Formats: sequence, C-alpha cells, structure tokens
Amino acid sequence: MSRYPFWAVLTPGEPARLESRARAIVMTEADEEDGKEPPFEVIPGNGRYHAIVGLDEMDVGAELQIAEELSLEYDEPVYAIERAKDPWLVMSFRNGLGEVEEVGPEALAKSLGCPLPGSEETSDSPARKPLRKAALVEGVRAQEAHRVLEEDAGEPLAPGLYHLEDTPLGLRISSETGDIGFADITLSERLPHATAYGVIASPSLDMFFVNVLRGGECIGQFAQPPREDSFMPAVSEIKGERSPERILAALGIPAEWFLNE
Repeated sequence: MSRYPFWAVLTPGEPARLESRARAIVMTEADEEDGKEPPFEVIPGNGRYHAIVGLDEMDVGAELQIAEELSLEYDEPVYAIERAKDPWLVMSFRNGLGEVEEVGPEALAKSLGCPLPGSEETSDSPARKPLRKAALVEGVRAQEAHRVLEEDAGEPLAPGLYHLEDTPLGLRISSETGDIGFADITLSERLPHATAYGVIASPSLDMFFVNVLRGGECIGQFAQPPREDSFMPAVSEIKGERSPERILAALGIPAEWFLNE
C-alpha cells in the first residue's frame, strides 16, 4: 500500500477475524456474490491493536460502522480515523458509543503499535493536503435537490451546508466547509435520471478524482495519479478532457475552489 489511507480503524482482536467481521459489516451479499474485493486491508500491528485501512474516498464512513460494531465486542476502545478532509477526525468507540478525541492519528496509531501506511511521509499536522469536494449534477434543479437532501437529512439543512446553483451545465454543488459529503451520491440514488460528477481534489490538484454516479453507483472513475487499487471502473477522460483544469472547466466548476488555501 503506497499511499496513506483515507480512513482507518484501530482495534484489538485477531487479524483474520477482524477481516471477516469487517467484511460482514460493510459488504452486502450482492458484493460477495459479485466477487468484489473488500474496500479495506487489515495490517497487523506489533501488539494487541491492528489497523483496518481503506484508500478509497468513496468508502469514507465505513470506519464509523466498523468501529461502532467492533467496540461492542472488546473491552478496550476502538478508534475510527477519517483523514479525507481537514481537519482529520479521530473518534473512540466504547460499547457502541462514539466520542471525538483531540489526538493526532499518527501519534495514536504509533502509540498502539500499528503505524498507518505512509506515516513516514506525513505528520500529525492537519494541514497536509486537505481534500476538497464539489459536484456537478445533470438533470436536477436546485429546488428539487434541496428537497431531496432535506428529506434525506430528516431536518432542515444548516445554512451554508450546501450551495446549490443552477447553471447551463447542470446543478453545481459546493459548501462553505469545502466538503459536500455524500450529497452527489444521495442525489444520484434518489433521482435515477440524474448523472452526478463528484470531484475530489487536493489544493494543488496533484490528487484529482472524478466519480461519475448514476443510480447511486459509480459507473466511472477518473483518477490522477491512476489508481491500481481501486475497484471502480476506470475512465481516461471526463467529457473529452484529460487534465484536471480542463475537466473542471468542462464541468463548470471553478478551479479556484480547490487551489485557494
């Protein structure tokens, strides 16, 4: 594993059993029948704790599911780490209940005897390449999207959570936080006629992904640099473009949203 993971779970247990339990938690019967590989890897530590790590930003959130379930099985806390955005989030789970921890993920992992992949290239500074996310959704208007997202949340949307803007190319979604979460996935799930282009990028655009979503499924992923570890169907262009700057222009998403610190 050559890059630091987007998410991780630090947990006691036996590695083989942890892999089996994690598969049962995050993978469906259909996934198993289709022969899909699990979206994580178990990395044994040098003590009681081991790491379950995932490299795909699309699977962020799995760490919370896994940590919550495993915490019901062990007396020690189980930790969930989400490193996809700034600041990194560390939570401890005990008996199914989560609590935010004010600790750096690298220091925590090392203290438990299971350093995370890429630790030698990172620090506990939350300023390391924060990824930002925006989207273009074709076939949806802002008013309809607001209704769907509010229904999914089960409560009124917080001011600034999403900026929904109708453009000639489609609905453009951004957020004051720099992260729209799973809004693009939710809209593609709830509105099967829609096609969503979820863009995830670092400020320098040296890490750049576009997930093309329809019916809640990723039907194509553009990645720079290319990703051999992804189980998403790879595509070499988005709307005929192959560079991050030109892809953003084709989607009507300002590059400045990602380039500005």
